[in-house]
Amino acid sequence: MPVYKLDETLWFPSPEFAWNDGVLAVGGDLSIERLLLAYQMGIFPWYNAREPIVWWSPNPRYVLFPDKVKVSKSMKQVLRREVFTVTYDTHFREVISHCRDTRQDTGTWITDEMLEAYCNLHQAGYAHSVEVWQEGKLVGGLYGVSLGRFFFGESMFALVSNASKTGFIQLVKALEAKGFLLIDCQQGTAHLISLGAEAISRSHFLDYLSTIEDIDFMRGSWTEVLKVER
Repeated sequence: MPVYKLDETLWFPSPEFAWNDGVLAVGGDLSIERLLLAYQMGIFPWYNAREPIVWWSPNPRYVLFPDKVKVSKSMKQVLRREVFTVTYDTHFREVISHCRDTRQDTGTWITDEMLEAYCNLHQAGYAHSVEVWQEGKLVGGLYGVSLGRFFFGESMFALVSNASKTGFIQLVKALEAKGFLLIDCQQGTAHLISLGAEAISRSHFLDYLSTIEDIDFMRGSWTEVLKVER
């Protein structure tokens, strides 16, 4: 199969044309309009600095159904003790910057261009962050994109043990309460699989996305919308 080359025209080939490793297309841009179209079609950008933008649609796709999140006994104790405080959409740029910086030694796809693009998406109300605090310090978090009742996770970081797990679990439970159907994990990692992520076929994933009716559902700040009630 060919790797499709994109130009300034706003379009994507069908994700069913992606290579076995998930590569679908190169080029284009990271405008809000293109990113929104990509996510609705089950496509996301992932590339290194000084390379053209590469668009992916993996098969299989790793997802997590909110009612299937796994919380270990030790994590239940952490949550019960309220070791951390969780907020939403209060420090988006800091969260994505930490996600980038904590991966500098092993390589990161969060280029300056990507960082600004997702900050723009956050300003537009579609990208969201979860902040995890301990003694007033930001010690973990994650960010992703929300369209309809789907959350597309992008990256997470932790500066102390269990911080990112706490943020993720709290987010999943909050989204489940709001009627979210699925959390896209993109690719499987031991960390995400331990939390309940599972593999489904690309076609099955696209079937889920086809049910999106209103991409603006819960668009805007989640600071109060997902506020944890004590």
